[in-house]
Amino acid sequence: MRQPKSCQSFEDLLGIKFDDPELLTQALTHRSFVNETESAAARDNERLEFLGDAVLGLIVADMLYRKYPHVDEGRLTQLRAALVKTETLAQLGINCRLGEYLRIGHGEELSGGRGRLSLLCRAFEALIGAIYLDKGMEAVRDFVLPPLQEELARILEHKLHIDARSELQERVQARLRITPDYRVTSAEGPEHAKEFHVEVAIGDAIIGSGAGGSKRAAAQEAARIALKQLEADGLPDALIGDM
Repeated sequence: MRQPKSCQSFEDLLGIKFDDPELLTQALTHRSFVNETESAAARDNERLEFLGDAVLGLIVADMLYRKYPHVDEGRLTQLRAALVKTETLAQLGINCRLGEYLRIGHGEELSGGRGRLSLLCRAFEALIGAIYLDKGMEAVRDFVLPPLQEELARILEHKLHIDARSELQERVQARLRITPDYRVTSAEGPEHAKEFHVEVAIGDAIIGSGAGGSKRAAAQEAARIALKQLEADGLPDALIGDM
């Protein structure tokens, strides 16, 4: 089993010195590691993940509420969902090199667990939970708000908060009177941390593909890519010829 880098070097990278370093160790420990170790003291990060998810939800909701005083609840909900979804939080984990420091089992290592979006998302939530318990809410805000603000700007620029699947269906049905078809092409990783790959097709023409920590997320990404393709190039010639 590959040895992860030390928690101390991760603290240096984060710029956070834990008063209780065991919290950080636990946040970085995937249950696959616990299942393979003989240490009775090893604890996985799932409880911290549960706490971190709630802390992040509050911070994101508070940020959006204050930043957009005249935006209605529906759009705030869309933005919040885009900020706390698997892909966004996994990217924040990637940005702080979280995967390099995870303690994971041999099988998880071999299957590419250090780079799996669903695993990175959950580990990032666990990290947030650990920071909250060790340093409090303000320390979490200081740590997570700057990258969240950057992600928010990216989401707005690329319209990632829009329900791409519904928008694609409306456009295709209005033009062709048919419904796009979504197909799961593969699912990688163990049952508790799968990454799905989905294609969206109109008839026999594949117009987009995407990946995500759930079938829904992968389908949304496929629809988003399909919308970009349609905006750039229009409908495939074969489909236009059938109209």
